[in-house]
This record gives sequence, structure tokens and C-alpha cells, in this order.
Amino acid sequence: MFSEVWAMGAPGGGEGAGSGNPLMAFLPLVIMFGILYFLLIRPQQKRQKEHKQMLESVKKGDRVVTSGGIHGSVVNVKDDVLTVKIANNVTIDINRSSVSRVK
Repeated sequence: MFSEVWAMGAPGGGEGAGSGNPLMAFLPLVIMFGILYFLLIRPQQKRQKEHKQMLESVKKGDRVVTSGGIHGSVVNVKDDVLTVKIANNVTIDINRSSVSRVK
């Protein structure tokens, strides 16, 4: 008897039971992507843009902290290399990209 019901299909199943608007199936996925964009991707892009602007504005005399935790004062700026004074008579050359913040 089960095989007879199985062969006939689900009651009221008809041809149009599984059909619907295919775009409605993707709507939850689109909504989830929108939420992820506004909660994760957009703020990260904003932070990266602010960090890039901060690196471009580093000038002589600024106090900086490197990503390695070294604190010092910028004494010379050449293209992508900064000369940083970290103690009396001690200067180091660092890449501009290694600066994590400007004090």
C-alpha cells in the first residue's frame, strides 16, 4: 500500500507544488550578504582608509609607535622609509607601513 501512495505522489502535490518565484529563494541570501557588508566589510574598509591617510601624513617630529611596539620620534622622512629616534644617539630606519599609530 505504501508503494501505491508513493507512486501517486504526495496528496495535493500536483504540478505547481514546488514551483514558486525563484528570486524569493535567494532573498534570504541577499539579505544576509547585505547585513555582513554593513557590519563587517564596510567598517574594515573605513579603518584601512583612515590608517592609509594617517601613514601618508607622518612628518618630521611626530611621535610614532611601530607594529613591533617601538616608540620614537621621526627625524627624517624619505619616500617609504622613516628614520626614527628611539633613544639618545640611537636611530633606526623603518618602513612607513610598519607604523601602527601616531601620537
